[in-house]
Amino acid sequence: MKELLKTKVTVRLRKSEFRKEWYVYLESYPVMVSGKKNLQRIREYLNRSVTTVEFDKRRAAKTTQNSISYKPKRNDNGIIVCKSESDRETMLYADSIRKLRQREYDNLELYNELDQVQAEQKEKSQKNFIKYFESLIKRRHKNNSESIKVNWERAINFLISYEGEVIPFFKIDIKFCEDFKTFLLNASLGGNKKGILSQNSASTYFSVFKAALKQAFIDDYFTTDISSKIKGIPSEESRREYLTIDELNTLVETHCENDVLKRAALFSALTGLRHSDIQKMKWNEISVENNQPRINFTQKKTKGVEYMPISQQALEICGEPKSPDDLVFENLTNSAWINRPLKNWVAKAGIHKSITFHCFRHTFATLQLSNGTDIYTVSKMLGHTNVKTTQVYAKVIDEKKNKAAEAIQLESLKAKSE
Repeated sequence: MKELLKTKVTVRLRKSEFRKEWYVYLESYPVMVSGKKNLQRIREYLNRSVTTVEFDKRRAAKTTQNSISYKPKRNDNGIIVCKSESDRETMLYADSIRKLRQREYDNLELYNELDQVQAEQKEKSQKNFIKYFESLIKRRHKNNSESIKVNWERAINFLISYEGEVIPFFKIDIKFCEDFKTFLLNASLGGNKKGILSQNSASTYFSVFKAALKQAFIDDYFTTDISSKIKGIPSEESRREYLTIDELNTLVETHCENDVLKRAALFSALTGLRHSDIQKMKWNEISVENNQPRINFTQKKTKGVEYMPISQQALEICGEPKSPDDLVFENLTNSAWINRPLKNWVAKAGIHKSITFHCFRHTFATLQLSNGTDIYTVSKMLGHTNVKTTQVYAKVIDEKKNKAAEAIQLESLKAKSE
């Protein structure tokens, strides 16, 4: 009977020579390497490092004339203990790779190459797609805006409503995806809300589902790219509500119970910035060069670094400058909490439109195009990565032009046509 090597894979740390930092690597021993006579010790560095390792002062690792080093503490699962959350995530990642490598070594002598691939594929196909889907939010969107995370979470919730909290990968095929698409197109809003999902919401959630399928194919959970074989739900063009220049002037003259909200909304109408970017804007992002105010910031939604000139009026709305790290619009609450005061302010101004904070961004785009600013400049000022996104505002302008074409009517010609 052939004796197994019983290779053991362990997560290790190596101290950086110049920094208080430890590099994370895997050590596998013993390993039989083709072409080598003796058993080998294999080190695999994971391109990760940690800085908040907790060491066990009772267990010395190495002693020299100048210093003593200690072994890192490990929890009951054998995972190295760290103080910071990011370092703990790194060690969990390292342990997941360790488990993967350990399984590879354990199975290496039990299966031939084809059997091993088939066994791994079968193991993955039995895992829960919902759990994998949830893990992608942290993996792909850790630093993204809350709105993106919310869309992913809602897509998962609708998938759970459709099939349950446990969906093995092997159960997902083209028919499953098409049936889920039909479900979304007829799904109720849930909670205290009545009615069904809008087509645009269904389109968004199904696109998120397809993105998860695509990533699962990349991660070898599927042998075929199912996402490329199913069509998305086409989105409907939504109406972009905006304010006229007269309505904006009326709002300037109308009292708002929340002054910072009023200033932030008007600032959005003058610059096109999103609520999320205005909310986090600090004084060190505003500068004046050659009498031209400008802002330098990173868009929260797209992560694009933007430089943009702003008007003197926009600068004045910001108020008196404060410390560089202070927020310009201090105490501006999240968008969910400004709907009521915003609605009251608009109603008090006698404006009968369904206006949200984002409509001030629409207003900026529409008024810029109306006043002759070319679409590429407007697109850049809005921070759009594709000019096609900006073209929806141009259609609003086309509608205004069509109405303007019919505004002048000659009575004599009108009588003849009748």
